Amino acid sequence: MATPTPQTTPAGGLRERKKQRTRDALIRAALELFTEQGYEATTVDEIAEAVDVSQRTYFRYFANKEDVAFAVQEMVEARFMAELTARPATEAPLTALRSAVMVAWDDIGSAIESVIPVELHMRSYQMIESTPALMAVHLRRSSELEEQIARLIAGREGLDVDADPRPRVLVAAFCGVMRVAGKIWGEGPDCSVASIRELTQSYLDHMAPAIDDDWRPHC
Repeated sequence: MATPTPQTTPAGGLRERKKQRTRDALIRAALELFTEQGYEATTVDEIAEAVDVSQRTYFRYFANKEDVAFAVQEMVEARFMAELTARPATEAPLTALRSAVMVAWDDIGSAIESVIPVELHMRSYQMIESTPALMAVHLRRSSELEEQIARLIAGREGLDVDADPRPRVLVAAFCGVMRVAGKIWGEGPDCSVASIRELTQSYLDHMAPAIDDDWRPHC
Protein backbone atom coordinates (compact mmCIF):
# COMPACT_ATOMS: atom_id res chain seq x y z
CA MET A 1 0.00 0.00 0.00
CA ALA A 2 1.39 3.37 -0.94
CA THR A 3 2.20 5.72 1.87
CA PRO A 4 0.47 9.10 1.51
CA THR A 5 2.83 11.93 0.81
CA PRO A 6 3.15 14.58 3.52
CA GLN A 7 1.18 16.96 1.29
CA THR A 8 -1.77 14.58 0.74
CA THR A 9 -2.80 13.78 4.30
CA PRO A 10 -2.96 17.31 5.72
CA ALA A 11 -4.56 18.72 2.57
CA GLY A 12 -7.97 17.18 3.22
CA GLY A 13 -7.84 18.28 6.84
CA LEU A 14 -6.75 21.75 5.81
CA ARG A 15 -9.62 22.06 3.33
CA GLU A 16 -12.15 20.95 5.95
CA ARG A 17 -10.76 23.39 8.51
CA LYS A 18 -10.91 26.20 5.96
CA LYS A 19 -14.55 25.34 5.15
CA GLN A 20 -15.40 25.27 8.85
CA ARG A 21 -13.72 28.65 9.39
CA THR A 22 -15.68 30.13 6.49
CA ARG A 23 -18.95 28.71 7.82
CA ASP A 24 -18.23 30.01 11.33
CA ALA A 25 -17.27 33.43 9.94
CA LEU A 26 -20.55 33.62 8.01
CA ILE A 27 -22.54 32.74 11.13
CA ARG A 28 -20.77 35.37 13.21
CA ALA A 29 -21.06 38.06 10.54
CA ALA A 30 -24.74 37.29 10.00
CA LEU A 31 -25.64 37.38 13.67
CA GLU A 32 -23.69 40.58 14.24
CA LEU A 33 -25.52 42.23 11.33
CA PHE A 34 -28.91 40.85 12.38
CA THR A 35 -28.53 42.13 15.93
CA GLU A 36 -27.12 45.51 14.89
CA GLN A 37 -29.38 46.49 11.98
CA GLY A 38 -32.21 43.97 12.08
CA TYR A 39 -32.89 40.66 10.39
CA GLU A 40 -35.18 41.99 7.70
CA ALA A 41 -32.82 44.86 6.86
CA THR A 42 -29.82 42.56 6.36
CA THR A 43 -29.15 41.01 2.97
CA VAL A 44 -27.21 37.90 2.03
CA ASP A 45 -24.90 40.12 -0.01
CA GLU A 46 -24.02 42.12 3.12
CA ILE A 47 -23.24 38.94 5.06
CA ALA A 48 -21.05 37.59 2.27
CA GLU A 49 -19.29 40.93 1.86
CA ALA A 50 -18.52 41.05 5.60
CA VAL A 51 -16.60 37.78 5.25
CA ASP A 52 -15.14 38.75 1.86
CA VAL A 53 -16.77 35.86 -0.01
CA SER A 54 -19.21 35.72 -2.89
CA GLN A 55 -22.95 35.23 -2.61
CA ARG A 56 -22.42 31.90 -4.37
CA THR A 57 -20.06 30.83 -1.57
CA TYR A 58 -22.65 31.82 1.03
CA PHE A 59 -25.24 29.55 -0.57
CA ARG A 60 -22.83 26.62 -0.41
CA TYR A 61 -23.21 26.77 3.35
CA PHE A 62 -26.72 28.11 3.93
CA ALA A 63 -29.89 27.92 1.85
CA ASN A 64 -31.16 31.30 3.07
CA LYS A 65 -30.96 33.84 5.91
CA GLU A 66 -33.18 31.72 8.14
CA ASP A 67 -30.67 28.85 8.16
CA VAL A 68 -27.81 31.01 9.35
CA ALA A 69 -29.98 32.72 11.98
CA PHE A 70 -30.64 29.36 13.67
CA ALA A 71 -27.27 27.72 13.01
CA VAL A 72 -25.97 27.98 16.59
CA GLN A 73 -29.31 27.00 18.09
CA GLU A 74 -29.35 23.95 15.81
CA MET A 75 -25.90 23.01 17.11
CA VAL A 76 -27.11 23.25 20.73
CA GLU A 77 -30.19 21.14 19.95
CA ALA A 78 -28.12 18.50 18.16
CA ARG A 79 -25.80 18.23 21.16
CA PHE A 80 -28.78 17.73 23.47
CA MET A 81 -30.35 15.09 21.23
CA ALA A 82 -27.07 13.18 21.01
CA GLU A 83 -26.75 13.17 24.79
CA LEU A 84 -30.38 12.12 25.28
CA THR A 85 -29.93 9.25 22.84
CA ALA A 86 -26.90 8.09 24.82
CA ARG A 87 -28.60 8.13 28.25
CA PRO A 88 -28.85 4.74 30.01
CA ALA A 89 -32.05 2.87 29.20
CA THR A 90 -32.66 2.35 32.92
CA GLU A 91 -33.16 6.07 33.57
CA ALA A 92 -36.71 7.30 34.04
CA PRO A 93 -37.87 9.64 31.24
CA LEU A 94 -37.67 12.90 33.22
CA THR A 95 -34.31 11.91 34.69
CA ALA A 96 -32.96 11.19 31.21
CA LEU A 97 -34.19 14.56 29.91
CA ARG A 98 -32.77 16.46 32.85
CA SER A 99 -29.43 14.62 32.78
CA ALA A 100 -29.09 15.10 29.03
CA VAL A 101 -29.60 18.85 29.15
CA MET A 102 -27.28 19.33 32.12
CA VAL A 103 -24.49 17.22 30.61
CA ALA A 104 -24.93 18.98 27.28
CA TRP A 105 -24.49 22.38 28.95
CA ASP A 106 -21.22 21.15 30.46
CA ASP A 107 -19.50 21.33 27.08
CA ILE A 108 -21.82 23.26 24.79
CA GLY A 109 -20.43 26.56 26.04
CA SER A 110 -17.03 25.91 24.52
CA ALA A 111 -18.73 24.75 21.32
CA ILE A 112 -20.70 28.01 21.09
CA GLU A 113 -17.65 30.11 21.88
CA SER A 114 -15.70 28.37 19.12
CA VAL A 115 -18.14 30.01 16.70
CA ILE A 116 -19.43 33.18 18.36
CA PRO A 117 -19.12 34.95 21.73
CA VAL A 118 -21.79 33.84 24.20
CA GLU A 119 -22.82 37.50 24.49
CA LEU A 120 -23.66 37.49 20.77
CA HIS A 121 -25.60 34.26 21.26
CA MET A 122 -27.72 36.01 23.90
CA ARG A 123 -28.32 39.02 21.67
CA SER A 124 -29.28 36.68 18.84
CA TYR A 125 -31.78 34.93 21.11
CA GLN A 126 -33.33 38.31 21.93
CA MET A 127 -33.33 39.25 18.23
CA ILE A 128 -35.20 36.07 17.29
CA GLU A 129 -37.81 36.67 19.99
CA SER A 130 -38.40 40.22 18.77
CA THR A 131 -38.57 39.41 15.05
CA PRO A 132 -42.03 38.11 14.02
CA ALA A 133 -40.76 36.20 10.97
CA LEU A 134 -38.07 34.44 13.01
CA MET A 135 -40.33 33.86 15.98
CA ALA A 136 -42.74 31.98 13.74
CA VAL A 137 -39.87 29.81 12.53
CA HIS A 138 -38.67 29.35 16.10
CA LEU A 139 -42.09 28.09 17.19
CA ARG A 140 -42.25 25.70 14.24
CA ARG A 141 -38.77 24.37 14.94
CA SER A 142 -39.58 23.98 18.64
CA SER A 143 -42.70 21.99 17.80
CA GLU A 144 -40.72 19.71 15.48
CA LEU A 145 -38.02 19.23 18.11
CA GLU A 146 -40.61 18.37 20.77
CA GLU A 147 -42.02 15.69 18.49
CA GLN A 148 -38.56 14.20 17.93
CA ILE A 149 -37.91 14.13 21.67
CA ALA A 150 -41.32 12.63 22.42
CA ARG A 151 -40.75 9.86 19.90
CA LEU A 152 -37.30 9.19 21.33
CA ILE A 153 -38.68 8.99 24.88
CA ALA A 154 -41.52 6.73 23.72
CA GLY A 155 -39.02 4.45 22.01
CA ARG A 156 -36.92 4.23 25.18
CA GLU A 157 -40.01 3.19 27.14
CA GLY A 158 -41.38 0.80 24.53
CA LEU A 159 -44.49 2.91 24.00
CA ASP A 160 -46.52 3.87 20.95
CA VAL A 161 -46.35 7.65 20.99
CA ASP A 162 -49.59 7.90 19.03
CA ALA A 163 -51.49 5.69 21.46
CA ASP A 164 -49.98 6.79 24.79
CA PRO A 165 -50.06 10.56 25.47
CA ARG A 166 -47.51 10.49 28.31
CA PRO A 167 -44.34 11.04 26.23
CA ARG A 168 -45.78 14.11 24.51
CA VAL A 169 -47.22 15.49 27.77
CA LEU A 170 -43.90 15.08 29.57
CA VAL A 171 -41.87 16.57 26.74
CA ALA A 172 -44.28 19.52 26.43
CA ALA A 173 -43.80 20.28 30.13
CA PHE A 174 -40.02 19.83 29.91
CA CYS A 175 -39.67 22.05 26.83
CA GLY A 176 -41.93 24.65 28.42
CA VAL A 177 -39.58 24.83 31.39
CA MET A 178 -36.61 25.14 29.04
CA ARG A 179 -38.28 28.00 27.15
CA VAL A 180 -39.01 29.89 30.36
CA ALA A 181 -35.43 29.44 31.57
CA GLY A 182 -34.10 30.63 28.21
CA LYS A 183 -36.38 33.67 28.21
CA ILE A 184 -35.34 34.69 31.72
CA TRP A 185 -31.69 34.22 30.80
CA GLY A 186 -32.10 36.26 27.62
CA GLU A 187 -33.60 39.13 29.59
CA GLY A 188 -31.02 39.02 32.38
CA PRO A 189 -27.69 40.80 32.83
CA ASP A 190 -25.51 37.66 32.95
CA CYS A 191 -24.87 36.19 29.50
CA SER A 192 -22.52 33.44 30.65
CA VAL A 193 -23.00 29.74 29.96
CA ALA A 194 -22.69 29.13 33.71
CA SER A 195 -25.70 31.43 34.20
CA ILE A 196 -27.99 29.61 31.74
CA ARG A 197 -26.87 26.25 33.10
CA GLU A 198 -27.62 27.30 36.69
CA LEU A 199 -30.96 28.80 35.70
CA THR A 200 -31.91 25.67 33.75
CA GLN A 201 -31.04 23.46 36.70
CA SER A 202 -33.06 25.61 39.08
CA TYR A 203 -36.14 25.59 36.84
CA LEU A 204 -35.93 21.85 36.24
CA ASP A 205 -35.61 21.29 40.00
CA HIS A 206 -38.95 23.09 40.38
CA MET A 207 -40.67 21.16 37.62
CA ALA A 208 -42.01 18.25 39.69
CA PRO A 209 -43.21 20.44 42.61
CA ALA A 210 -44.84 22.86 40.14
CA ILE A 211 -47.07 20.16 38.68
CA ASP A 212 -48.02 18.76 42.06
CA ASP A 213 -51.76 19.01 42.76
CA ASP A 214 -51.27 20.80 46.06
CA TRP A 215 -49.42 24.14 45.95
CA ARG A 216 -50.69 25.42 49.28
CA PRO A 217 -48.20 25.66 52.14
CA HIS A 218 -48.68 23.12 54.91
CA CYS A 219 -48.79 24.34 58.47
